[in-house]
Amino acid sequence: MRFFPPGRAEPDHIMLDIEGRPVRVEVRRNARARRYTLRLAASGGNPVLTIPDRGTFKTASTFAEDHRGWLADSMKKMPEAQPFCAGGTVPLRGVPHLIDQRPTARGTVRTEKTEEGLSLVVCGEEPYLARRLTDYLKREARRDLSAAVEHHATTLARLHATNRKPTGLSIRDTRSRWGSCTAKGKLNFSWRLILAPPFVLDYVAAHEVAHLVEMNHSDRFWAVTHDLFAETERARKWLRRYGNELHSYG
Repeated sequence: MRFFPPGRAEPDHIMLDIEGRPVRVEVRRNARARRYTLRLAASGGNPVLTIPDRGTFKTASTFAEDHRGWLADSMKKMPEAQPFCAGGTVPLRGVPHLIDQRPTARGTVRTEKTEEGLSLVVCGEEPYLARRLTDYLKREARRDLSAAVEHHATTLARLHATNRKPTGLSIRDTRSRWGSCTAKGKLNFSWRLILAPPFVLDYVAAHEVAHLVEMNHSDRFWAVTHDLFAETERARKWLRRYGNELHSYG
Protein backbone atom coordinates (compact mmCIF):
# COMPACT_ATOMS: atom_id res chain seq x y z
CA MET A 1 0.00 0.00 0.00
CA ARG A 2 1.49 3.37 -1.00
CA PHE A 3 -0.80 5.72 0.96
CA PHE A 4 -0.65 8.58 -1.55
CA PRO A 5 -3.85 10.37 -2.58
CA PRO A 6 -4.98 10.09 -6.20
CA GLY A 7 -3.18 12.61 -8.41
CA ARG A 8 -0.34 13.10 -5.93
CA ALA A 9 2.93 11.58 -7.07
CA GLU A 10 5.14 9.68 -4.68
CA PRO A 11 8.34 11.65 -3.86
CA ASP A 12 11.33 10.63 -5.96
CA HIS A 13 13.99 11.43 -3.37
CA ILE A 14 14.81 11.78 0.30
CA MET A 15 17.17 14.42 1.73
CA LEU A 16 19.57 13.25 4.43
CA ASP A 17 21.96 15.25 6.56
CA ILE A 18 25.32 13.50 6.26
CA GLU A 19 27.85 15.04 8.63
CA GLY A 20 26.53 18.54 8.14
CA ARG A 21 25.83 18.51 4.41
CA PRO A 22 22.61 17.65 2.56
CA VAL A 23 22.69 14.49 0.45
CA ARG A 24 19.95 13.66 -2.02
CA VAL A 25 18.96 9.97 -2.01
CA GLU A 26 17.10 8.94 -5.16
CA VAL A 27 14.06 6.71 -4.55
CA ARG A 28 13.19 3.96 -7.03
CA ARG A 29 10.33 1.48 -6.79
CA ASN A 30 11.09 -2.00 -8.18
CA ALA A 31 8.39 -4.66 -8.52
CA ARG A 32 11.02 -7.41 -8.42
CA ALA A 33 12.71 -6.18 -5.25
CA ARG A 34 12.03 -8.20 -2.11
CA ARG A 35 13.45 -5.75 0.41
CA TYR A 36 14.55 -2.16 0.87
CA THR A 37 18.11 -1.53 -0.32
CA LEU A 38 20.40 1.49 -0.24
CA ARG A 39 23.15 1.56 -2.84
CA LEU A 40 26.00 3.90 -3.64
CA ALA A 41 27.21 3.34 -7.20
CA ALA A 42 30.94 2.86 -7.75
CA SER A 43 30.80 5.52 -10.44
CA GLY A 44 29.51 8.14 -8.00
CA GLY A 45 26.30 10.10 -8.29
CA ASN A 46 23.48 10.19 -5.77
CA PRO A 47 22.75 7.20 -3.55
CA VAL A 48 19.73 5.14 -4.64
CA LEU A 49 17.16 3.62 -2.30
CA THR A 50 15.03 0.84 -3.78
CA ILE A 51 11.51 0.20 -2.48
CA PRO A 52 9.80 -3.16 -3.04
CA ASP A 53 6.43 -2.99 -4.78
CA ARG A 54 4.41 -3.34 -1.57
CA GLY A 55 6.71 -1.11 0.44
CA THR A 56 5.91 2.42 1.63
CA PHE A 57 7.71 5.72 1.31
CA LYS A 58 7.43 6.20 5.08
CA THR A 59 9.28 2.95 5.73
CA ALA A 60 11.82 3.89 3.08
CA SER A 61 12.49 7.19 4.88
CA THR A 62 13.05 5.36 8.15
CA PHE A 63 15.32 2.87 6.39
CA ALA A 64 17.40 5.71 4.97
CA GLU A 65 17.70 7.41 8.37
CA ASP A 66 18.76 4.13 9.99
CA HIS A 67 21.54 3.72 7.42
CA ARG A 68 22.99 7.22 7.57
CA GLY A 69 26.12 5.96 9.33
CA TRP A 70 26.72 3.31 6.68
CA LEU A 71 26.18 5.86 3.91
CA ALA A 72 28.61 8.35 5.49
CA ASP A 73 31.33 5.68 5.76
CA SER A 74 30.71 4.48 2.20
CA MET A 75 30.92 7.99 0.76
CA LYS A 76 34.30 8.52 2.44
CA LYS A 77 35.63 5.40 0.69
CA MET A 78 34.62 6.57 -2.77
CA PRO A 79 37.60 7.36 -5.01
CA GLU A 80 38.22 11.04 -5.70
CA ALA A 81 37.05 12.22 -9.12
CA GLN A 82 39.82 12.49 -11.73
CA PRO A 83 38.52 14.75 -14.51
CA PHE A 84 40.21 14.73 -17.90
CA CYS A 85 42.08 18.03 -17.93
CA ALA A 86 45.44 19.42 -18.96
CA GLY A 87 48.12 18.43 -16.46
CA GLY A 88 46.09 15.55 -15.04
CA THR A 89 46.95 11.90 -15.32
CA VAL A 90 45.10 8.88 -16.62
CA PRO A 91 46.14 5.21 -16.67
CA LEU A 92 46.35 3.66 -20.12
CA ARG A 93 46.65 -0.13 -19.94
CA GLY A 94 47.49 0.32 -16.28
CA VAL A 95 50.34 2.79 -16.83
CA PRO A 96 49.93 6.43 -15.72
CA HIS A 97 50.07 8.96 -18.57
CA LEU A 98 50.26 12.73 -18.23
CA ILE A 99 47.53 14.58 -20.13
CA ASP A 100 49.42 17.04 -22.34
CA GLN A 101 47.10 19.50 -24.08
CA ARG A 102 48.57 21.26 -27.14
CA PRO A 103 46.18 23.87 -28.56
CA THR A 104 48.10 24.43 -31.82
CA ALA A 105 49.07 20.82 -32.53
CA ARG A 106 47.43 18.95 -35.39
CA GLY A 107 45.62 15.67 -35.04
CA THR A 108 43.55 14.30 -32.16
CA VAL A 109 45.32 12.18 -29.51
CA ARG A 110 48.63 10.33 -29.51
CA THR A 111 51.04 8.85 -27.00
CA GLU A 112 54.53 10.20 -26.46
CA LYS A 113 57.49 9.08 -24.40
CA THR A 114 59.52 11.85 -22.77
CA GLU A 115 62.28 12.05 -20.16
CA GLU A 116 59.60 12.61 -17.53
CA GLY A 117 57.55 9.56 -18.57
CA LEU A 118 54.60 8.76 -20.81
CA SER A 119 52.13 11.34 -22.07
CA LEU A 120 48.85 11.44 -23.92
CA VAL A 121 49.07 14.41 -26.23
CA VAL A 122 45.61 15.88 -26.85
CA CYS A 123 45.52 18.31 -29.76
CA GLY A 124 43.17 21.27 -29.88
CA GLU A 125 41.55 23.69 -27.48
CA GLU A 126 40.62 22.93 -23.87
CA PRO A 127 36.81 22.62 -24.43
CA TYR A 128 37.42 19.60 -26.71
CA LEU A 129 39.97 17.83 -24.52
CA ALA A 130 37.69 15.54 -22.51
CA ARG A 131 35.68 14.39 -25.53
CA ARG A 132 38.73 13.79 -27.70
CA LEU A 133 40.51 11.85 -24.96
CA THR A 134 37.43 9.76 -24.19
CA ASP A 135 36.93 8.96 -27.89
CA TYR A 136 40.57 7.90 -28.15
CA LEU A 137 40.31 5.61 -25.11
CA LYS A 138 37.16 4.04 -26.53
CA ARG A 139 38.93 3.30 -29.81
CA GLU A 140 41.85 1.73 -27.98
CA ALA A 141 39.45 -0.33 -25.85
CA ARG A 142 37.66 -1.61 -28.95
CA ARG A 143 40.95 -2.58 -30.57
CA ASP A 144 42.25 -4.49 -27.55
CA LEU A 145 38.91 -6.13 -26.77
CA SER A 146 38.33 -7.19 -30.38
CA ALA A 147 41.72 -8.90 -30.44
CA ALA A 148 41.14 -10.57 -27.07
CA VAL A 149 37.64 -11.78 -28.00
CA GLU A 150 38.88 -13.23 -31.28
CA HIS A 151 41.66 -15.09 -29.47
CA HIS A 152 39.38 -16.51 -26.79
CA ALA A 153 36.66 -17.45 -29.28
CA THR A 154 39.22 -19.44 -31.26
CA THR A 155 40.38 -21.18 -28.09
CA LEU A 156 36.77 -21.89 -27.09
CA ALA A 157 36.07 -23.59 -30.42
CA ARG A 158 39.21 -25.69 -30.13
CA LEU A 159 38.83 -26.79 -26.52
CA HIS A 160 35.05 -27.17 -26.34
CA ALA A 161 34.15 -28.19 -29.87
CA THR A 162 31.51 -25.49 -30.30
CA ASN A 163 30.50 -23.40 -33.28
CA ARG A 164 29.20 -20.61 -31.06
CA LYS A 165 30.81 -17.33 -32.01
CA PRO A 166 30.32 -13.70 -30.96
CA THR A 167 27.77 -11.97 -33.18
CA GLY A 168 28.89 -8.46 -32.36
CA LEU A 169 30.91 -6.28 -29.99
CA SER A 170 29.97 -2.92 -28.53
CA ILE A 171 31.81 -0.49 -26.28
CA ARG A 172 29.80 1.32 -23.63
CA ASP A 173 30.21 3.18 -20.36
CA THR A 174 28.51 0.55 -18.24
CA ARG A 175 28.47 1.23 -14.52
CA SER A 176 27.24 -1.98 -12.91
CA ARG A 177 29.26 -4.52 -14.90
CA TRP A 178 32.44 -4.71 -16.95
CA GLY A 179 30.92 -6.80 -19.71
CA SER A 180 27.87 -8.77 -20.76
CA CYS A 181 26.79 -11.35 -23.31
CA THR A 182 23.32 -11.50 -24.82
CA ALA A 183 21.46 -14.70 -25.66
CA LYS A 184 22.23 -13.99 -29.33
CA GLY A 185 25.95 -13.80 -28.65
CA LYS A 186 26.51 -10.04 -28.74
CA LEU A 187 29.26 -8.96 -26.34
CA ASN A 188 29.22 -5.59 -24.58
CA PHE A 189 32.15 -4.09 -22.67
CA SER A 190 33.01 -1.03 -20.62
CA TRP A 191 35.58 1.19 -22.34
CA ARG A 192 37.13 1.78 -18.93
CA LEU A 193 38.81 -1.62 -19.14
CA ILE A 194 41.49 0.08 -21.25
CA LEU A 195 42.52 1.93 -18.08
CA ALA A 196 43.30 -1.35 -16.30
CA PRO A 197 46.37 -3.57 -16.79
CA PRO A 198 46.07 -5.74 -19.93
CA PHE A 199 45.52 -8.99 -18.02
CA VAL A 200 42.32 -7.52 -16.52
CA LEU A 201 40.86 -6.63 -19.92
CA ASP A 202 41.91 -10.06 -21.20
CA TYR A 203 40.06 -11.77 -18.36
CA VAL A 204 36.81 -9.85 -18.93
CA ALA A 205 36.95 -10.77 -22.62
CA ALA A 206 37.43 -14.43 -21.70
CA HIS A 207 34.60 -14.23 -19.15
CA GLU A 208 32.11 -12.99 -21.73
CA VAL A 209 33.27 -15.45 -24.41
CA ALA A 210 32.71 -18.26 -21.90
CA HIS A 211 29.08 -17.14 -21.68
CA LEU A 212 28.64 -18.20 -25.30
CA VAL A 213 28.47 -21.80 -24.05
CA GLU A 214 27.41 -21.25 -20.41
CA MET A 215 24.85 -18.47 -19.89
CA ASN A 216 25.20 -18.61 -16.11
CA HIS A 217 27.85 -18.49 -13.40
CA SER A 218 27.86 -22.18 -12.59
CA ASP A 219 30.91 -24.30 -11.83
CA ARG A 220 30.93 -25.31 -15.50
CA PHE A 221 31.04 -21.66 -16.53
CA TRP A 222 34.03 -20.94 -14.30
CA ALA A 223 35.78 -24.05 -15.60
CA VAL A 224 35.40 -22.76 -19.15
CA THR A 225 36.65 -19.30 -18.12
CA HIS A 226 39.75 -20.82 -16.51
CA ASP A 227 40.33 -22.86 -19.64
CA LEU A 228 40.34 -19.65 -21.66
CA PHE A 229 42.33 -17.52 -19.24
CA ALA A 230 44.66 -18.94 -16.61
CA GLU A 231 44.95 -15.69 -14.63
CA THR A 232 41.22 -15.47 -13.94
CA GLU A 233 41.54 -15.32 -10.14
CA ARG A 234 44.31 -12.71 -10.25
CA ALA A 235 42.18 -10.48 -12.48
CA ARG A 236 39.07 -10.90 -10.33
CA LYS A 237 41.04 -9.88 -7.24
CA TRP A 238 42.35 -6.81 -9.06
CA LEU A 239 38.85 -5.72 -10.07
CA ARG A 240 37.52 -6.21 -6.55
CA ARG A 241 40.32 -4.07 -5.14
CA TYR A 242 40.80 -1.40 -7.79
CA GLY A 243 37.79 -1.59 -10.12
CA ASN A 244 35.93 1.30 -8.47
CA GLU A 245 38.81 3.65 -9.25
CA LEU A 246 38.33 3.19 -12.99
CA HIS A 247 34.95 4.93 -12.70
CA SER A 248 36.52 8.06 -11.23
CA TYR A 249 38.15 9.13 -14.53
CA GLY A 250 36.59 11.37 -17.11
